[in-house]
Amino acid sequence: MAYEYAYPRPALTVDALILCKATTETQILLIQRKHPPFENLWALPGGFIEMDETLEQAVVRELQEETGLVCENLQQFKSYSAVDRDPRGRTISVVFWEVLMEIPEITAGDDAEKAQWFPVDRLPELAFDHAEIVEEFCSKY
Repeated sequence: MAYEYAYPRPALTVDALILCKATTETQILLIQRKHPPFENLWALPGGFIEMDETLEQAVVRELQEETGLVCENLQQFKSYSAVDRDPRGRTISVVFWEVLMEIPEITAGDDAEKAQWFPVDRLPELAFDHAEIVEEFCSKY
């Protein structure tokens, strides 16, 4: 189905903020981006929603495609809508989160070069506004 609108529309994405408290240090799951923008930088797993799925379906799909991890108890945290948050164009992201008590096996896939757990207090440089997202989440939970 083709759509035609008189006004531009922003793109909609989802991001997954997955923490693990299995060790003395809280860990966060990140992916290394395989493609521009921010190629080779680390980011929260996520991506664009498909026209035929809900936000909840999209975040489960993106997380599984990029890390092999299946999480079905994800909770919506917040939306991020800064005009310049994505150099590709106007993009709004809805962030979902879950805290795990065991570190599961992960496998990078789709457009993720690597998937890896990091101590939440020692993060690598993050793409987009993901450092702000992690900082805000950690200050509230």
